[in-house]
Amino acid sequence: MSTGAPLVHQSVLLREAVEALAVKPEGIYVDATFGRGGHSREILAQLGDGGRLIALDRDPAAITAGRALTDGRFKLLHAAFSEIGAVLDTLEIDAVDGILLDIGMSSPQLDEASRGFSFRFDAPLDMRMDTSRGMTAAEWLAEASQQEIERIIKDYGEERFAHAIAKAVVAARAECSITTTRQFATLVEKAVRTREPSQHPATRSFQALRIYINQELEELSLALPQCTARLANGGRLVVISFHSLEDRIVKRFLRECSQPPQLPTRLPVRAAELARPSFKLIGKAIFPGAAEITANPRARSAVMRVAERCEA
Repeated sequence: MSTGAPLVHQSVLLREAVEALAVKPEGIYVDATFGRGGHSREILAQLGDGGRLIALDRDPAAITAGRALTDGRFKLLHAAFSEIGAVLDTLEIDAVDGILLDIGMSSPQLDEASRGFSFRFDAPLDMRMDTSRGMTAAEWLAEASQQEIERIIKDYGEERFAHAIAKAVVAARAECSITTTRQFATLVEKAVRTREPSQHPATRSFQALRIYINQELEELSLALPQCTARLANGGRLVVISFHSLEDRIVKRFLRECSQPPQLPTRLPVRAAELARPSFKLIGKAIFPGAAEITANPRARSAVMRVAERCEA
């Protein structure tokens, strides 16, 4: 099912992200979340003839769209960003000069009704970023216990009415399978007693299911150490996240990797013997400006963090 509207994706913090990578003309870079290729095209524009760009995406629709980008310096692979180490091994690349993780949803994913990410359309309750594998949201709701549904909606959606929603899901599925976005949104709407201004009552629950079905937080936690291991000295890691759970993981990881190891007090170790931090933080968190948010309201929750790999 299609909305009939053009599915146009605007890359968030496009200029800022590519500037933060500090692209070297002959360098090797990874766009670990290709989407519709906005960041990739900008990186390619700054690469020289000897440069290389490796792009990954686990969404088959993104891979299909990326075939239009024909450039000898560019290679696009169907893989999750948590597989970055294995991908680089396959390509026999030991180290790269920069990695970009833009871990938000693309507009086509949100605006294509059949993907089931949005309560704006009545569509199959799918929510998988990689439609070639894994369990759909409808299949999970049919099998999960009430306690598990409550935990996911509470932890990943930060929804205070998680108990009431989980109870409503279990009661509703005893009568009829929950297979569409409208069914799920309607029962959530009835279970949520008070609404937040300008937010649909099902917003947090849809977010929670999407994060869980795609294991988004686990994927991020797996990817970050691999990025550290594969960056060359002076290489940049740029991460754009779109909600507090993601940003919390990124912020904590970079903070820990930018500090010397914590040793027991009074341990007789000289400063020269201490392990060096893996990263040096570059600037403060960067947020979209008012003009970008006006042009693209979906950018409003974005936050970008940048770090540079220190010499091992």
